[in-house]
Formats: sequence, C-alpha cells, structure tokens
Amino acid sequence: MGTAVGGERSVPRYVQIAEEIIQQIRAGVLKPGEMVPSEAELVDRYGVSGGTIRKAMVEVRASGLVETRHGKGSMVKDRPPVRHRSSDRFRRSLRQGGRAAYLAESAQSGATAKVSVLYIGPMEVPEDAAQRLGVPAGTQVLARRRLYFRNGTPVETASSYLPWDVVKEIPELFAENPGGGGIYARLEDHGHEFAEFVETLQARPASKAEASELALSPGAPVVHLIREARTTEGLVVEVCDTLMAADQFVFEYRIPAAD
Repeated sequence: MGTAVGGERSVPRYVQIAEEIIQQIRAGVLKPGEMVPSEAELVDRYGVSGGTIRKAMVEVRASGLVETRHGKGSMVKDRPPVRHRSSDRFRRSLRQGGRAAYLAESAQSGATAKVSVLYIGPMEVPEDAAQRLGVPAGTQVLARRRLYFRNGTPVETASSYLPWDVVKEIPELFAENPGGGGIYARLEDHGHEFAEFVETLQARPASKAEASELALSPGAPVVHLIREARTTEGLVVEVCDTLMAADQFVFEYRIPAAD
C-alpha cells in the first residue's frame, strides 16, 4: 500500500482528504464561522474509516485555518487578511512622522490595529537575549511585552529587552504609550542613532501556550523572529523576541546587489 505504478509513492488518502478540505476553506466554499462537516459526514462522503478522517483533520488543524471546540467540532477561523512585513518598515522617516512600524503597516493595508501591553518593567534578561545584548544572563533589563491585534484577532506577540543603563534616563520607555514613532523614536531622541536592524527567523509549530495566546490550533505554524536594534556606535540597544501566526504574514526583503 502507498506505492503507485512505476515505483512512485502515492499520496495517502487522509492527506488527499485534508488537502481537499483546506482548499475548500481557502476557496471560500467553507466560510469563516462555518463548521467543518462532522466525522460521520466525512466518513460517508469519502467512503473511508473514521481513523482516516481523524488523521485528515489533524492535517487540517495544523494548517491554522480551523479551530476545534470541545464537543462541537472544528470551525473555520475568521482570520484577517495577510499583511506584509517589508525590509523598509523601520525607515527613519516613518518614526519621524510619528508612526511605529506595526501601526504604519496596518494603516497601509486598511486594517484596524490594536496593541495590548501585557507587561512593562524590570526583568532578568533571558539567556539568548543576554548574549545578543552582550550582558551576563540574569542581568536586569527593561522588558516590554505586547500582544498585537489586527481586525480584532491576535496575530503577534513581542517581548523587547532593553539595557537598563540605556533606558533608565528615558521615562517614556516605561510608559504604555512611549509616544509617536514608538520606542525606537524615543531612543533616537536620546542620541541612540540606529545603523541597522538584524532579524533571524525560524518557522516551527506553536506550543500549546503560544497557540492559545494567538488563538491558533495546537501545533499550527508560527514564525519566531528575533531582532537586534544596533546603533551607529555598534551597541545593541534592544532585542525583540517576536512570535507571529505564520498564516498572517508575508515577508518581503530588499537585498542590495552591489557592495
């Protein structure tokens, strides 16, 4: 079983069924808020066993397009449209115009954006962020943790870690709203001119806690992004640890072809 004529491996039936259901969702045949047909209905439709349907639904849930409610079945998510994250999102002109990157991008796409501040205050810096900041693990830093919404749906979490020596004289960075242009504008107001932002991305399944926070199905794909904000003096003044619902973002980068 599982091998086609000529030695080519055939696609398992549960995968075929999952792909058909996912295509129906993406094509709008199954609309946001509608229930995916029950296991019994799918067994009857496809003429397969319940075990095959259950395996297919594991694949469908992993797509991030449905949410499962205990005792009710799987519902198609009402997800907001994809938005782009481009390499020019941190242009100085945006900050000087009083627009932080997230709000500027959302406005360009016609979406309603909201930022919920979860925590602002001192924290012992995690080991990975400590290495990037060039300080010992456990050093006190300022932590700013946020949850970002787009059209009412959570799409991204972000935790910023900033060196205490840098932020202690910048009271705006301890406020929920640091002012127009966000924390990068306030840092530049106090002489920390940025030279570059370095981002590292990794795609992986969401943990149970992460999936809950972003209203995803368990194991749905997410993009883990870590950004270093580097000044012209070579100092990393912020490490931002970000987790994004993978189905909500397209990444666009401009790469110079010349030295």
